Amino acid sequence: VQLQASGGGLVQAGGSLLLSCTASGTIFSINAMGWYRQAPGKQRELVATITSGGRTNYADSVKGRFTISRDSAKNTVYLQMNSLKPEDTAVYYCASSGSSYPTLIHEYNFWGQGTEVTVSS
Repeated sequence: VQLQASGGGLVQAGGSLLLSCTASGTIFSINAMGWYRQAPGKQRELVATITSGGRTNYADSVKGRFTISRDSAKNTVYLQMNSLKPEDTAVYYCASSGSSYPTLIHEYNFWGQGTEVTVSS
């Protein structure tokens, strides 16, 4: 599985960004997709997950502001980020999992290259 993420950039606080992640290769092995982020000096943390059945899960810090969705026909997962805050600044990674509902980072076995999001105050 290869994952290609895009859509990061510089935005002012309160603004929005749409991240995309397109999967290729052995995509039949994918049961769930997720977005993680890693800020400088911090551990990589889960942002959102979506299963093949459309079940979603969000970190408390982004609930109500971020929305994860998928377009199966395009093998693409999106992360719509609204009301961005400076603390959302990080490198965002998409990842795929063979687990039906992954909750731990080690359940994700393929990772994209990361796309940088910077939110200015």
